[in-house]
Amino acid sequence: MNNFVYNIPTKVYFGENQLSNLAKELLKFGRRVLMTYGGGSIKRIGLYDRVVSELQAAGIELYELSGIEPNPRIESVRKGAAMCKEHNIDVLLAVGGGSTLDATKFMAAGACVDHDPWEFFGANAKPIERALPIVTILTLAATGSEMDSGGVISNLATGDKLGRLAPALQPRVSFLDPTLTYSVSKFQTACGAADMMSHIIEVYFNTQKDLFMLDCFMEGMLKTIVKYAPIALREPDNYEARANLMWTSSWAINGFINGGKRKAWSCHPMEHELSAVYDITHGLGLAILTPRWMEYCLDETNVDKYVQYGVNVFGIDASQDKMTIARKSIRRTEEFLFDTLGLERTFGAVGIKREDYAMMAQKACRYGDIKGFKTLTPEDVVRIFEMCVQ
Repeated sequence: MNNFVYNIPTKVYFGENQLSNLAKELLKFGRRVLMTYGGGSIKRIGLYDRVVSELQAAGIELYELSGIEPNPRIESVRKGAAMCKEHNIDVLLAVGGGSTLDATKFMAAGACVDHDPWEFFGANAKPIERALPIVTILTLAATGSEMDSGGVISNLATGDKLGRLAPALQPRVSFLDPTLTYSVSKFQTACGAADMMSHIIEVYFNTQKDLFMLDCFMEGMLKTIVKYAPIALREPDNYEARANLMWTSSWAINGFINGGKRKAWSCHPMEHELSAVYDITHGLGLAILTPRWMEYCLDETNVDKYVQYGVNVFGIDASQDKMTIARKSIRRTEEFLFDTLGLERTFGAVGIKREDYAMMAQKACRYGDIKGFKTLTPEDVVRIFEMCVQ
């Protein structure tokens, strides 16, 4: 196992009725707050009024930026960074799902520099050394942005969707109330489950020496998703299901499961190109790609990992031939994503065209071959895309 440093400075308020602590946490950073959010969902569920009431009662000076897009755009980041400078903002409050949280992180960083926030991304990215404090209120369990130091931003002008990590982007405080996810649609609940599942699988399927404890932890989280996502789809106001999914989402990507592993993720760089070009929901793209990537990578040298996954997560009979178990584990993953969660299983169903495969594959490998569970060249990525046709 490799050496590593683990530091999660985010303070989490988990559970119902925790927003009574919101104002006091914000006031630790100042009185001038920029609240960011997406569409009208936080107003429909009454969250907007609750937040505004808490802040007004505390004498907080509140500014707002709404309309943050799914697959958030650099234009929103620029607008938020400019508002922070104009109004001398002390702290940003992101209310929503991963898109709002990701955009807000780069607004907070953009507020501390003179250059365009898009210069934080790409091969010659400028450093992120400072950011204004960020507090989050989560309304969708998926990306884990409430407890990590990264985010992903789209630039439609360049056709890019790029991610970035920096310690300064870590939220200082996050409020996780499972009841705020009751109104999340079945589609977004399913996409969120696929997203968090992919975050775990990207680390779990790894050729480096594993730590048994972390594998057990990851298998437990995968089993949690398999158990509770269907319940949340059937019973959207089931607190136990929503709570388990919300906490799993945070721990799937807050760095704990990495254990010093150095291998790159594979499905995420491929999916970022799908949603950059076609603006599809991130979790949906991951759902379509993940089992095909698993199938493409399977061989005699890594079959044991598939066996471990299939037996410990899905309860497949361990007495069978290894390759049989491995293939069954892939089928069970497909069944969960496409049959149980009800997500589309093909590129054709979501409008992704073969004519773009080569271009998207090249951009997925923009920094070189993807050196993940199995090294992937642009040609490999095209072959995986081809497997998603049917």
